[in-house]
Amino acid sequence: MDKKHGSKLRKIVQICWGVLTNAYLKGFTAGGSTIYTGPLKHFCVPGMNCYSCPGALGACPIGALQAVLNSRHRKFPFYVLGFLMTIGLFLGRFVCGWLCLFGLIQELLYMIPTPKLKMPERLDKVLRYLKYVMLIVMVVGLPLLYRNDYGSSKPFFCEFVCPVGTLEGGIPLVLMNDQLRPALGGLFIFKMSVLAVCILASIFIYRPFCKYLCPLGAFYALFQKVSLVKLDVDKSACVSCGACARKCAMNVDPSKTPNSTECIRCGECIKSCPKNALRFTCAGKKVGTT
Repeated sequence: MDKKHGSKLRKIVQICWGVLTNAYLKGFTAGGSTIYTGPLKHFCVPGMNCYSCPGALGACPIGALQAVLNSRHRKFPFYVLGFLMTIGLFLGRFVCGWLCLFGLIQELLYMIPTPKLKMPERLDKVLRYLKYVMLIVMVVGLPLLYRNDYGSSKPFFCEFVCPVGTLEGGIPLVLMNDQLRPALGGLFIFKMSVLAVCILASIFIYRPFCKYLCPLGAFYALFQKVSLVKLDVDKSACVSCGACARKCAMNVDPSKTPNSTECIRCGECIKSCPKNALRFTCAGKKVGTT
C-alpha cells in the first residue's frame, strides 16, 4: 500500500461504494413514496446498507438473514449464509474498513475536532462482546425461535436496534413522505435515541457501533484469522517500536496480533510503520506497494 495516499484512497473507495450502492435516484425524487424493488434487491451488498433506504440498490445481509429466519416456513438461509461466509473467508473485516457506508459516517463524525475519549481497557474488552450478543440473540436467536399466532416472527435487530436503518431508511422516508408521520410512535422515538447515542458517541470514540454493536462485523470477525486477505508482519524487519499500535484506532497491536478479530483492515498501521514491516497479503502474496 502506498503510504502517502493510503488513507485518501480508502476514503474515496468508501464514498464511491456508498454512492454506487445507493444510486436509485427515483427513490429520492418520488417523495419517499417508493423504494427500489428490482432484481438487484435480491442480492446482498457486503456491508450494512438498509433495504428501506430510498436509494438502496441491494439488500442488507443482516436484514436478509432475518427475513429468511423469521418467515413462517423456517427456511434455511442458504444464500445469505453462503454469501456472508464467502465474503468472510475472502476478506474478513476488510469490508468494515473499506465498504461500509455507516463506518465512513462514524469516521467523519470522529474527525470533528473535540477531545477524544479512551474507554477503560477492562470495560472496552467486555463491551466488544456485545456485537456477538447482537448477532446470536437479536439477529439469529429471536427471529428463529419467537413465533406469533400466525407462525411468523420479527426482524428484531432491524426493528428495534439498527441505527443504520434509522439513518438511511427511516429518517429519509419520514422526511419525504408526510403520510408516514402520523404513524410514528414510541418505537421510532426509541430508535432515534439509539441513533443519537451512536452519532454522539462517534464524535468522541472511533467507530463505536463497529466496536460494540455491529452484528455484521461480528460475523466477519469469525473468519478473520482464516481469510485470504490478511495483515502480515515481517518479523525480521519489525523493531517493536509500537508505532502501529499507537496509530490503530481500533485498539489493536498489529505487531503482535495482525489478524485480530477487531482489525478492520484500514491500513493505517501500514502507513505508520517506519520499517515497512507491515503489509496486506492475499493468499500469502503481498498486495500493493510500500
